[in-house]
Amino acid sequence: MELTVYNIKGKESGKKITLDKEVFGIEPNDHAIYLDVKQIQANKRQGTHSSKERSMVAGSTRKLKKQKGTGTARAGDIKNPLFRGGGRVFGPHPHEYRLKVNKRVKRLARMSAFSYKLSENAVTAIEAFSFEKPKTKNFLEVIKNFNLQGKKVLLITDAVDNNVYLSLRNIPGVQLLKAETINTYDLLNANHILVTEPSFEIIEKIHTAKN
Repeated sequence: MELTVYNIKGKESGKKITLDKEVFGIEPNDHAIYLDVKQIQANKRQGTHSSKERSMVAGSTRKLKKQKGTGTARAGDIKNPLFRGGGRVFGPHPHEYRLKVNKRVKRLARMSAFSYKLSENAVTAIEAFSFEKPKTKNFLEVIKNFNLQGKKVLLITDAVDNNVYLSLRNIPGVQLLKAETINTYDLLNANHILVTEPSFEIIEKIHTAKN
């Protein structure tokens, strides 16, 4: 599997990069993707939501009225959930949402996500680049050169260049990740992925490791 390498002007550089089919050309595993994305989303939840049930609400436990003879429904104390200011029925309480997914499943999910994106021609290999100084205009020009205006773009680099990061951080829908920190959700969430040439070697090394 070969990809043409482009420069940031959107022109072919004359180089090609060969991708390992065992990493970038596998049969996608949808269940692995589901498990990994579910874990990523669950781990973002703080789980700090809380509510007060009947026993936690401050108030008297005195019975409000006699049991019979009032012509209305019987009632206990003022903390009854049916009354304003009463406790909440089966309300949420703080708890942990984090899930565990095995390394190999997460690795398979990332490879599956890459395979989907490559089959959709949504991955472009580019030469490693930098800017002399941070300017949003610089990266907007890169986006324009690849006709990616208005799309969610993920840039994967081998190292985070501060000038590049500062140039793209204010552009809606554009994200920068190091090759070592990519995840299934961000890969699938992007409409197009720009990958610097050295990043492919890092990604292959991570996803062909034995452990």
